[in-house]
Amino acid sequence: MSSTLPVIAAVDGSDDSLRALDWALDDARRRGVPLRVVHVRQYAAWAQPDILAAGPPEPGDDPVLDQVRTYLKGRADLPAVEYHGLEGAPGALLPELGTGAQLLVLGSRGRGGFASLLLGSNGMAAARDAECPVVVVPRPGREVHGDVPVEPGPRVVVGLQVDSPDEATLAFAFTEAGLRGARLHVVAAYMWPVQPWTVPGELVPPLVDQNAVENETWTLAEGFLTPHRSRHPDVPVDTYAMPGDAAGQLVAASKDAGLVVVGRHRRRLLAPARMMGSVTQAVLLHAAAPVAVVPPVMGEE
Repeated sequence: MSSTLPVIAAVDGSDDSLRALDWALDDARRRGVPLRVVHVRQYAAWAQPDILAAGPPEPGDDPVLDQVRTYLKGRADLPAVEYHGLEGAPGALLPELGTGAQLLVLGSRGRGGFASLLLGSNGMAAARDAECPVVVVPRPGREVHGDVPVEPGPRVVVGLQVDSPDEATLAFAFTEAGLRGARLHVVAAYMWPVQPWTVPGELVPPLVDQNAVENETWTLAEGFLTPHRSRHPDVPVDTYAMPGDAAGQLVAASKDAGLVVVGRHRRRLLAPARMMGSVTQAVLLHAAAPVAVVPPVMGEE
């Protein structure tokens, strides 16, 4: 069922946020929904309580939103565009926007902070806490290494854990691939070599053949993909069962991809707070393509 909720682009005037704006604009156009441009203005009183702030500007007086209006002026085929200025702490307010959005899009770095960081704190907070999928658009020029077999043409990459498949992540990836007319590149990584428990200092060769593990991983992955294939028959799917760590395989596959899709993380019994898994964090930090972090369906987190 389609939704008329908007795609939200968070902007702060930085080049990173304008790249995110362009990505969000294209996605809103593909989805046929409005684009909502949001700027959260943070004042000294929020960040440093001991400094007296002069007060917020008058409503509507937002140079960042004015910059975006100028940036988009004269473009053809714009969807309906809304502009919203908010006041407060971006790390707290941006995740809240997810309750009324199909998608929240941010740049990997905004103004301020440490230039050496690969992902800003606001992007990390939104990806961890928002109720909707969050797309983080990286700076261009990230280099990734690894030789990954790919079919020609546009691709959406998705990670699939065969021991814990995430239906929300797969559904989002299939939808995005369909909207883009892209192939879906499914990465199902498995750990190899597998070492059995032994006494200290004793090395025992694996008891399971690697081909058997790879075939089982591929078969399980195909089974989880079957219902999604039936709902998206026009999306070509390439499934790769590959040895090694999942983050490394997804980062390698991100080269020349249009989007990489990963699940956020389910809450664990002993860690009830929302969190992101190590694979998701690594992909956010190092992928060459935009990364979509998809929350679990309601009740699974």
